[in-house]
Amino acid sequence: MFIMSFFDWNIGFQQSSPYIGLENYIDVLTDPIAKRAIVNTFVYAIVTVPLQMIFGLAVALLINGIKKFGIIFRLGYYLPVITSWVVVALLFRYIFANTGLMNYFLVDVLKIVDGPVSWLSSRWSALASAMLLGIWKGIGWNMIIFLAALQAVPRNLYEAADVDGANRFQKFFYITLPSIKGTITFALVMLAIGAFNTYTPIAILTGGNPMHQTEVVLTWMYFQTFDALNMGYSAALSMIVTAIIMIITVFLFGITRRKKVA
Repeated sequence: MFIMSFFDWNIGFQQSSPYIGLENYIDVLTDPIAKRAIVNTFVYAIVTVPLQMIFGLAVALLINGIKKFGIIFRLGYYLPVITSWVVVALLFRYIFANTGLMNYFLVDVLKIVDGPVSWLSSRWSALASAMLLGIWKGIGWNMIIFLAALQAVPRNLYEAADVDGANRFQKFFYITLPSIKGTITFALVMLAIGAFNTYTPIAILTGGNPMHQTEVVLTWMYFQTFDALNMGYSAALSMIVTAIIMIITVFLFGITRRKKVA
């Protein structure tokens, strides 16, 4: 892939692929659609990653305190995780369609808008729909990860805190969070990487439309590879995204390491 990014790569067997140096990288960095796709991906990550973690931790705390029927709640929250991305994306496309459930409740039931809202026909409302899908589907994964971490916290720490008269919030901020900090870092890094690999929700909900306004990195890469047959451009874009992910990962682990040293 790295080598391909320096060539005007041609998939034909009879045609050559001339070396063009950094031209593919220049094309990516000067392409307004590529810039928009990267921005959309960053927005998607910044919104979905923290909310998945917050809701996942909240559900884990709730289930961890349940003595009976905990397995039922775990299954219920984890079910979206094991459900196919294609299935849930098609479900959300139906919900946010012009004749879908969202507009039915807004127009016919609640009567707060005069006509159907085109949720998937504008950049930010379509991205919001995809982000809502990503958050909903990711809560269960975070719940399982945080629940395992919570159950590994020594119970004697909470018992000592009870003796000292600590309330629920004090135990959460001074015992629970420090004890699961490693798990939080792991979840943060994995979710950030996953956000930059988002493809199916956008591909099914909008296909990058209208006018490539809702493209993310992978959908634009797919378009350049299989529609425009611009392999070298796609390879350069993939290398740029790989570099961004590596920088983010090193940054997140660096922050955690400095805090441990402090």
